Amino acid sequence: MIVDKRIDHGTAFDWGRVSDDYARYRNIYPSEFYRRILDRGLCRDGQTVLDLGTGTGVLPRALARYGASWIGIDISENQIAQARRLSEGLNVEYRVMPAERIDFPDGTFDVITACQCFWYFDHEAIHNKLHRMLADGGRILVLYMAWLPFEDRIAGASERLILKYNPNWSGEGERMRPISIPDCYRDGFKIVHHEEYTLEVPFTRESWNGRVKACRGIGASLHEGEVSSWEREHMRLLERIAPERFKVLHYAAMAELKRI
Repeated sequence: MIVDKRIDHGTAFDWGRVSDDYARYRNIYPSEFYRRILDRGLCRDGQTVLDLGTGTGVLPRALARYGASWIGIDISENQIAQARRLSEGLNVEYRVMPAERIDFPDGTFDVITACQCFWYFDHEAIHNKLHRMLADGGRILVLYMAWLPFEDRIAGASERLILKYNPNWSGEGERMRPISIPDCYRDGFKIVHHEEYTLEVPFTRESWNGRVKACRGIGASLHEGEVSSWEREHMRLLERIAPERFKVLHYAAMAELKRI
């Protein structure tokens, strides 16, 4: 269980409660998302990579075949259990631990990734650790993808329904923007690249419902009865406004920090 006054007005949430749906419905990044990582020369060709907040291991599972060795960590035992199940046969190791407690030898990693999770960490506590654990010239790669509720009518309707059931959810209203990097990373790191771009992500009604249910504002924070009520209403909404198959407009962003 996580409680952070900066997030959802301090409403508690637990990703472990939604691990089954997360594993089933949140592996949605299009090939372009991964291609842009590889085109930067990252997470490939013998590199050693640490994935912070790995969840169900979506990033390592997608990129392991490109030759990097991966370690994924996450605070949730349920998320790590799903990651291990889904990563059988891949060169990926998983550990249950919060980012603030990582302790690997100096210079262990060529790349440290954080996908959809960077804002959850205590950066004053970890940025020196990340610097120490990176090899000379190593990189931190921060990644993010979100639906665009003002440009996409289906995303906007689903978002309004999230807020109906959980008005404390602070993930609403996304617009395309660069990833914000805390000021403490000015000590020891330099931002060498960032980019933001739009993507159309395909869904069915079922998979979009599952994706939205597996978000922090619904499955990770509401009680079971509230989640069930939301899901019934959401499926009725999708039957009215969405065809069986459709695409939802998202934006993706990355920020690459070099160890100096």
